[in-house]
Amino acid sequence: MEVGGTYYNTKDQVTALKALREKLPDLDEPAQPPPKRQRPSRVRQLDSDQVQQLIEGYKSGATVHELGDQFGIERRTVSAILHRHNVPMRRRSLTDEQIDDAIRLYNQGWSLARIGERTDVAAETVRQRLCERGVTMRDPQGRPRAGEV
Repeated sequence: MEVGGTYYNTKDQVTALKALREKLPDLDEPAQPPPKRQRPSRVRQLDSDQVQQLIEGYKSGATVHELGDQFGIERRTVSAILHRHNVPMRRRSLTDEQIDDAIRLYNQGWSLARIGERTDVAAETVRQRLCERGVTMRDPQGRPRAGEV
């Protein structure tokens, strides 16, 4: 029985360590600087004239999405500004005919999101209107959801 065993013949281990060492960066060279990250942009604040233009634009029929694009801000920021200035918000809803059409499309297998895109409302709005009409919702696999109407 040999006491040293595999420790006497270290040729394979040394070769493996040399191969690993070649993969590591050279310690004599200076380290690469970390990549420069883009600093977060500053929140865009509208001055009082721009806020008034935004309010007038909304009152004349522009959507919060259009105003967000126009002023370079998020649509949620547009809504916040309008709420802060007590501007009554327009609510998009579905007509009875659109709800009937949505029920027909949903029963044909359309998704709530696709129906929402077609009717220009959120998928959640479509879901609420369908539930109000007693339509049974499907799960993601197309099966009726248990206990939901």
